[in-house]
Amino acid sequence: MNLFTSPETLPFGVAVALIVAVALLEGLGMLMALSPSNLLDHWLPDIDTDSGLDRVLGWLHLGRVPALVLLLLFLLGYALFGYALQKVAFNLLGGFLPAWVAGLLAVPPGLATVRGLGSLVAHIVLRDESSAVSEQSLVGRAGVVSAGAARRGLAAQARVRDAHGRTHYLMVEPDLDDEVFEEGAQILIVRKLGAFYRCIANPHPNLI
Repeated sequence: MNLFTSPETLPFGVAVALIVAVALLEGLGMLMALSPSNLLDHWLPDIDTDSGLDRVLGWLHLGRVPALVLLLLFLLGYALFGYALQKVAFNLLGGFLPAWVAGLLAVPPGLATVRGLGSLVAHIVLRDESSAVSEQSLVGRAGVVSAGAARRGLAAQARVRDAHGRTHYLMVEPDLDDEVFEEGAQILIVRKLGAFYRCIANPHPNLI
């Protein structure tokens, strides 16, 4: 317990306390429909990769990952490395390093945590954003009715490939009232209304 109560590990205790405080604020913000993470991102300036400082911020994934997430990653890496450093120092030297020395030594590992784990978070964020915009990106894509018969007011399942070759299964209705697309019909997605897509007969079947 001396590791967590010693004055020499105070910076890392503060880091842990900040993690808890941020988590509580974010949870409270969700209940009030107000996200501290979004507010922080709104206050931050846009990243211009031409300047040296912005290159560093970009290296830390600022602009690609919510700033509050990056802060939590830094505090996590900072605290874990700091406590580990003081534990090793106590075992080897018989005492803890001064708080300011350990605090400074823990900064690079904290930044490394942001760089390493931030890359993983950025990939997840990018994947979620790609999934979010893929619905509209399917407009203009050709497909095939794969199950049922699509008529106005009665949607059927269609199979459509996106620009990356991934297959999506959509619920489609004819865009024209008197059209009916039986299973196997080749269609072209023309718009999205609510949960369903509207389609017409594919004028260029070789698009499939």
